[in-house]
Amino acid sequence: MKYYTRYVVCAISLLLGLSLILDAFADDNRYRKRHRYRGGSQKVYDDNDDHDRDDYLKPVTNEAYKETCGECHLAYQPELLPSASWLKILNQLDNHFGDEIEVDPDAIKTISDYLKTNGAENSSTKRSKKIMRCLGNQVPLRITDIPYIRRKHHELDPTVFKRESIGSMANCTACHITAEKGIYDDDDVKIPKC
Repeated sequence: MKYYTRYVVCAISLLLGLSLILDAFADDNRYRKRHRYRGGSQKVYDDNDDHDRDDYLKPVTNEAYKETCGECHLAYQPELLPSASWLKILNQLDNHFGDEIEVDPDAIKTISDYLKTNGAENSSTKRSKKIMRCLGNQVPLRITDIPYIRRKHHELDPTVFKRESIGSMANCTACHITAEKGIYDDDDVKIPKC
């Protein structure tokens, strides 16, 4: 009977130990999920980074687009919208979300060609494929109207976007610290407190 009791005590001890280990892993996963929008990763990206990864968008390379559109807001990567959306936006510069934008016709042609060539439907990135798949026949004027993008932000309270340092969901660089490089990883998000 002594040996039987020892085996039972050992088995219970092993089960309790295993239970503690599993709880520690579960707590770690809950912690990571809860804090993924708080800090930003320790990864370092430089201009020589390999952008061949299929989850990174290409950084904007067209100077006319960077100068014209980047003057007021982030020059969004063309892969975030289909070409039809970009052309629709360019055809409405007299009322560009409430502002009238005057751009040299040659610059418009250069920008148009760049956006058409590099639109979401011409990208091999996972993000662009997901964008195209969720749009169907829609031609949105705003990146923030894309169902996939909205789903990616669903767990954030809408008041977060009204913070003075953010202003709106369209201000990607307020939280996505590597957005200009085309990297929108969850690990690289740091949400301003105010």
